[in-house]
Amino acid sequence: MMPNTKRFLIGLAVAIAALLAGVYAGHKKAATNISPNATTTLATGSISRLFASTLDDTDEKPQAFSQWKGKTLVVNFWATWCPPCREEMPGFSRLHAKNVVNGVQFVGIALDSKESTQQFARQYPVSYPLLIGGDEGTALARQLGNVQLAMPYTVIIGTDGEARFTRLGSLSEQELDKLLKETAGR
Repeated sequence: MMPNTKRFLIGLAVAIAALLAGVYAGHKKAATNISPNATTTLATGSISRLFASTLDDTDEKPQAFSQWKGKTLVVNFWATWCPPCREEMPGFSRLHAKNVVNGVQFVGIALDSKESTQQFARQYPVSYPLLIGGDEGTALARQLGNVQLAMPYTVIIGTDGEARFTRLGSLSEQELDKLLKETAGR
């Protein structure tokens, strides 16, 4: 290999590594916690719109968000092609199963195709409903503070219908368990 070609390939590899490190650092920095005054950062009426919405589940049955009003609601926007989304789902599933008796409800809104979401649900079942977002899911994600439509994006809504927490980026099972203990008062 010619010396110039070798230098070019090494330089290209370094540039790609730097780019990936920058994207990773930006993704980590984008993860945000919202204080108890979370509603001030969300679009007016966005939680009301969420509770007025209905999305189909993976069995194509309509699921009205109003059925979960008065519960601590964990809404997770995700996609089948998103590795961090898939990585956090088993922990979310365990936490849902553990906390459902305490009035905590998890809901996953897939910003993905119906077919991909249905196939994923068959291969990797979770203990909480997975809904097909479509255009309505995209609008809800934006209204709930995810203007970039990056994923995963999680919103915790208290029993009073107020946003308690939002996060752009992954949530560990331990961190979410702690947040649920604080939010759900258990």
